[in-house]
Amino acid sequence: MMTFCTLFDSFYLDKGLALYHSLEACTDDFRLYIFCFDDKSYEVLQEMNFAHAEVIHHSQIEDENLLKLKQERSKAEYCWTCTPVIIEYVLTRFEEESCTYIDADLYFFHNPKLLFDEIMQENANIVITPHRFADNAGGRRLCRRSGKYCVEFNYFDQSENARKALRWWKESCFAWCYHRYEAERMGDQKYLEKFPTLFAGVHELQHLGGGVAPWNLGQYELDKSACRDTKDIVLKEKKTGKRFPVVFYHFQNIRYLSEDIVNISSGTGSKETKDAIYRGYLSEIEKNRNMLKEYGVTFGVKKIYSGNRLIAFLQGSILRFKVKSLSDIYRLEQFR
Repeated sequence: MMTFCTLFDSFYLDKGLALYHSLEACTDDFRLYIFCFDDKSYEVLQEMNFAHAEVIHHSQIEDENLLKLKQERSKAEYCWTCTPVIIEYVLTRFEEESCTYIDADLYFFHNPKLLFDEIMQENANIVITPHRFADNAGGRRLCRRSGKYCVEFNYFDQSENARKALRWWKESCFAWCYHRYEAERMGDQKYLEKFPTLFAGVHELQHLGGGVAPWNLGQYELDKSACRDTKDIVLKEKKTGKRFPVVFYHFQNIRYLSEDIVNISSGTGSKETKDAIYRGYLSEIEKNRNMLKEYGVTFGVKKIYSGNRLIAFLQGSILRFKVKSLSDIYRLEQFR
């Protein structure tokens, strides 16, 4: 069985529900441990009682050290700090053979067993997923800022290799985990660059379908002839012609201009590719938001990561209006 964990609060509940439903549509051979970072998300998910989910309140992982850090960091920075904590908790408390952290804004289009087949073949203890930034000046700049690897799909088993890496990652995040771009640090993410040299059993995920995202989508094009339905998306790498199914997509850059207009910031100029990937997801998000109104859960338009007031203002009030392509703008009324 594939074991995953994720974390979010009620402000990400629309995305968290989409994540769970996407997994359930692809396979029934999984368990998702959901760590709820506020009371409302916990109450809602407890009531929904999903067959393949274990819902855990944030208080179950919070000790004196974490509660102190919670006061010092932004909400996003605190969640990043807790990433290795929840993986370790699942391995220790529930004694799972392995646990893979997945971001709440992932969406699965294909059975993730494809990725686990690779992991088993490599006999890996730890798996890190590359951003796969473009090999150009812009891509290299992004790599310097955010790191070679992305905290989005991170596998750890019960081996001493994995446990040692988790402890080191957790201690590093406790010491420093902020939304700042430094030479060797950025949130919880750039620490992953040290894994291959510090620890044994580390494997870099090779399957291109694991980790498609706005920061690399421009390198691919839709292979429409191979897409059997809207749930089956096949891309072709422009450079090599290699075809692959999208296992999961990371919907990280979606920003709302208003309650009725969204900027998807897709990273591709192909409207056909955008529609294939984004339309179904936007429709599900709108469906979830409409349903969550019954629970008193509503959503704002601002998206903020940083604890720095100036940067937070820019993120919430300026960056969401940064539009690179008019075809990145979708009116949400069509999905309601």
